[in-house]
Amino acid sequence: MTYLRYELIRTFRNIRFVIFAFAFPLVLYLVIAAPNRNEHSLAGTGISAPLYYMVGLATFAVMTGAVSSGARIAAERQVGWNRQLRVTPLRSRTYLVTKVVTAYAMALVSILLLYAAGIALGVRMSAGDWLEMTGLLLVGLIPFAALGVLVGHLVSADTIGPVMGGVAALLALLGGTWFPITSGFMYDLARSLPSYWLVRASHVPIGSTGWGSLGWLVVAAWSVALIALAARAHRRDTRPA
Repeated sequence: MTYLRYELIRTFRNIRFVIFAFAFPLVLYLVIAAPNRNEHSLAGTGISAPLYYMVGLATFAVMTGAVSSGARIAAERQVGWNRQLRVTPLRSRTYLVTKVVTAYAMALVSILLLYAAGIALGVRMSAGDWLEMTGLLLVGLIPFAALGVLVGHLVSADTIGPVMGGVAALLALLGGTWFPITSGFMYDLARSLPSYWLVRASHVPIGSTGWGSLGWLVVAAWSVALIALAARAHRRDTRPA
């Protein structure tokens, strides 16, 4: 708990990082949704513009928030902080769990800010939809949090930005974050990616049926694989010379 408290304080005191992680999706949402706040049936769908854009950006916000831990890990490796931690009683498991919890905290703040902005622009949903969407989003973040830890241990601080941005953008694109994927090879590919099911989670309020057995299986498989790879990368990175 001591290390977790330190990590959370250190993360949220990084003003530039916080502004980019929180302000960017929030400002983007307000710029897009605020001018259309009185549009109650976007393109004849019966879905209000503030609701449609809120759930669309929720996926992107939580995904980027979850993988953000990679940037901090890469920076710590560059300055030798990981080597300093080796001489402390801190266990590797505690280190990894702390990074995942911190990534979750960043993602949770991002979606709460979007929720607040959506409500301010007139978004109204049942309590069940709010809870189902948020619950599935938090479960769907597990593989992305592990991915952030994995890449943070494999990539240097000089290249972590483009790598993480590229990976997140590619997963968002192939998962249908920016446009619906409904058939063909792209549909089959999308359903095998965790980002697709993250999109399905965020679309619960606009008609998505959530996850079936395939969704849970895909998210679980990616979570197990990426957690194992992240743990292996951490052990290799901190192995005594």
